[in-house]
Amino acid sequence: MSKNEPDKKDPQDTNNPDISGGYLKYLIYFLLFLMVMFWLWSPGGPAEITWTDFEEMVKNKKVESVKVIDREIAEVTLREDVEVNEEINDEDTPALFETTGAQYQFNIGTPEIFEDRLWRIQREFPEDEQAEVIYTSSTDWSWLLILAFPLLLLILIFSWGRRMSKGGAGGNMFSFGQSKAKMFTSHDKLGVSFKDVAGMEEAKAELQETVDFLKHPQNYTKLGARIPKGVLLAGPPGTGKTLVAKAVAGEAQVPFFSLSGSEFVEMFVGVGASRVRDLFNKAKEKAPCIIFIDELDAIGRSRGKNNSMGGANDERENTLNQLLTEMDGFTPNSGVIVLAATNRGEVLDKAIMRPGRFDRHIYLELPNNKERKDIFQVHMKHLNLEENVNTETLASQTPGFSGADIANVCNEAALLAARRKKKKVGQPEFSDALDRIVGGLENRSSVLSPEEKKTVAYHEAGHALATVLLKGIEGVVKVTIIPRGKSLGATWNKPEELKLLSLSKLKNEIKIMLAGRAAEDVIFEEVTSGALDDLERVSKQAYGMIAYYGLGEKVGNISYYDSSGQESFQKPYSEETGKMIDQEVRKLVDECYQDIKNMFLKQKNKLESIGKVLLEKEVIYRDDLKEILK
Repeated sequence: MSKNEPDKKDPQDTNNPDISGGYLKYLIYFLLFLMVMFWLWSPGGPAEITWTDFEEMVKNKKVESVKVIDREIAEVTLREDVEVNEEINDEDTPALFETTGAQYQFNIGTPEIFEDRLWRIQREFPEDEQAEVIYTSSTDWSWLLILAFPLLLLILIFSWGRRMSKGGAGGNMFSFGQSKAKMFTSHDKLGVSFKDVAGMEEAKAELQETVDFLKHPQNYTKLGARIPKGVLLAGPPGTGKTLVAKAVAGEAQVPFFSLSGSEFVEMFVGVGASRVRDLFNKAKEKAPCIIFIDELDAIGRSRGKNNSMGGANDERENTLNQLLTEMDGFTPNSGVIVLAATNRGEVLDKAIMRPGRFDRHIYLELPNNKERKDIFQVHMKHLNLEENVNTETLASQTPGFSGADIANVCNEAALLAARRKKKKVGQPEFSDALDRIVGGLENRSSVLSPEEKKTVAYHEAGHALATVLLKGIEGVVKVTIIPRGKSLGATWNKPEELKLLSLSKLKNEIKIMLAGRAAEDVIFEEVTSGALDDLERVSKQAYGMIAYYGLGEKVGNISYYDSSGQESFQKPYSEETGKMIDQEVRKLVDECYQDIKNMFLKQKNKLESIGKVLLEKEVIYRDDLKEILK
């Protein structure tokens, strides 16, 4: 900066207040406060009296003067020699509260009657002892106050709006157009770095390169490389997108702006675009820096599709257009990297996904077995653990768990240990925490009749035996008939973590889900409503196999799955094809049910053995099943 160039005032600097806006606002507040206090503390007017009271005062020669205002109201001023607490009339006349000015007032009726009655009372009094009568008109300044108050309010509003427009809000009053992003600097200790993020090695490597670019840009620019405009983090909920962003903020040592996509949208037209402009203006002043937008799909969904509501989405689309322009428009955005996160990457607009805007797309998947073990170790660092806690066992029992789910398991285990008055957290606490999170709160107060309990036992025995017959004994973790949440029992299986599922494996999954109802059919020769959840899952999987995966004989190799989510208002197939899909689904489910039922008819003795032990113990594990089935 040259000597002749004036210093730029930092908009974040609170030591340089805006004198023209800030002090004027407080001055107006102070004046309004004085007006209110003057109105509240102003002394009351003269006390109201009757004509009888006034007549008694005149007869006692205590009235100095009478001021008739607007020929209607008479204000009575007493003589100076009248004592303050002297009672004019022992019962009816109020006590005096002042020695000067008008102490009382009353309505005279008409001036003619008032003068006539007053003359009759004091016609025999000496002239110097008669009360003086003065006629005057009121000077009411209340109208001035009524006009002045709205004027002062308008001055307050316009001065505040002028200050906001000078503060970079795009001319919008009340700071509606200002960005609500929180800025973190290198001095802010967020307490999160890449070492606190377990798994996601590929994502960390990509982001570490971005961080290194911000720290040492010369290593890349000398080779002709340019800084990436944006990095998009996509994946299921709980996979650590926001955690990774916090780690980037902790590692980057550059200004970091953080906000949610929904914070751009407001009820006023044009506010979203104004906030985008204000955000990037602030970011350019702090460049190099990072902008993190969480839940990008709030403003980044595809434009112009399913917009049957007319202009309902215009404000969101205007906000998106402004974001596209700021990221890669006519004016380059040097030194500003946009880091965004979303759970629905498939619904984002194509324009925002192209190179030059979000150059890098990082998909965060649910952690595998090794990554879950690492995540458990990260969250267990702050727990006081017993020596028998095995992270490998916990990782194998939590397939499909996200990082947030694993953090919840560790926290629930610590809470259970504290509730049991234990000094350390052990393996039983982690097992019970898993049961509580997956199955719900244990509900031992739920009383079942002996027939219902027997039905539940054989229902769960069917799930367990089907798992053993189709997947092997290692596929079962635990079987219980203790009610949890809305469930009366549960069979915990160890799912196979496969990327590709064959037709036979998908059929086996359906058979295991139908095994509970098939066991009821074989043992009791009738079925109950307890298979509702199983049937719901079976229907979804069967329709997915036929309509999405192309595994039906009649439908063939055709998929009606819409990954973009844009065809939600109409079916992508005809009525004839819909009937064909229904027929294929029914045929698939009927075949799977008949297969598992035939298997149980051949293995009925084993099914009965598991059911009897389950009725006795209520909870059995894999080793118990090995003992029962030999």
